[in-house]
Amino acid sequence: MSDWQDGWYRPEPGQSGAGQVPSGGAGGGRAAWPEQPPVRRAPGLPATGRPGPGGPRAGRRRRFWGQPGRRGRRIALIAGLVVVVLVVAFAGSYFYLNSKLNRSVALPASSVQSAGQNWLIAGADSRQGLSKQQIVSLHVGFDFGTENSDSLMLLHIGSGRPVLISIPRDSYVPIPGHGSNKINAALGFGGPSLLIQTVENVTGLQINHYMGIGFGGLVSVVNQVGGVTMCLPKALHDYDSGANIPAGCHNLDGAQALAFVRDRHSFADEDLQRIEDQRAFLTALLNKATSPGVYLNPFVALPFGSAAASSISVDQGTQLYDLIKVALALRNPQTGTVPVANANYVTANAGDAVLWNRSEALQLFNDLKNNQQVPTNLLSGTKVG
Repeated sequence: MSDWQDGWYRPEPGQSGAGQVPSGGAGGGRAAWPEQPPVRRAPGLPATGRPGPGGPRAGRRRRFWGQPGRRGRRIALIAGLVVVVLVVAFAGSYFYLNSKLNRSVALPASSVQSAGQNWLIAGADSRQGLSKQQIVSLHVGFDFGTENSDSLMLLHIGSGRPVLISIPRDSYVPIPGHGSNKINAALGFGGPSLLIQTVENVTGLQINHYMGIGFGGLVSVVNQVGGVTMCLPKALHDYDSGANIPAGCHNLDGAQALAFVRDRHSFADEDLQRIEDQRAFLTALLNKATSPGVYLNPFVALPFGSAAASSISVDQGTQLYDLIKVALALRNPQTGTVPVANANYVTANAGDAVLWNRSEALQLFNDLKNNQQVPTNLLSGTKVG
């Protein structure tokens, strides 16, 4: 019996020399080494062992930018995980900041109805949270008595371009339950609720939301956003507010920003110019806060958002997305001041006050109430003093 397995070597019948030793071999009668067993090839492979045109690789699909399917699936998986992480981080940040909002203001019951959405934005002369050293360095004084509104603005968001109107803090108006007085006294008499009620009564506009901020809150917000650039046509030097800013463009830090929006003694028309500066600063601040350099940088966006959320007081119905809408609206609104008839109106109980031009003021507020375009002559615009 042959030692070789069947199929390895089997001389064909009549094949000559099938069992002969090759020339030079040992042993004349010894059978020759058989040929090597046949190469076992997968179907479709040519004799070379390389894939042919119809080989197994011919139907292999390539996916995702020309990469083979397995590698493409890995890339897709990594990209999907990155998207999931970003969405979770964004959602977590949103709910975290939304939970930090100080919803301490209750809107008063009102029968007033108007189109669009109206925000009352108040800057209060509150020193809450400031140390004695900060009070001295910020030049805000040690008045811890009645809190008044140092700045008052009305933002109307309707179907057209947003409108931002400043209400002079010394406006002489009727305050429910307190007779006529300067409008900033309403905050001290009855808090935000009475201030809102007063504004609704004299404007005929329904106040849908309220936002207030104190001295310390403004300083914190400005510092967290990295300062706000303002361009001054002339130098400001005012001891009372602490303003000491050269002419030209400067990136104001929190303390400088507070001094800038409080300074009125540097101007001939004092408070009327100051409220223009306040509008200009608010617009510049929100333009900075909503710029890609801030909201795409989590190391700036989160501290800024956290400082803003904890520094402002809002009504109980305000959500974070409402504040985002306000921030976008304040980037480029139409602006003006309530038309004034007499900026030095002498009163019997409140000293010199501001008396509105009643007919023009009514036209302005009626246009906002009906969501109509306000005539340009009633929108004075904003110019830094």
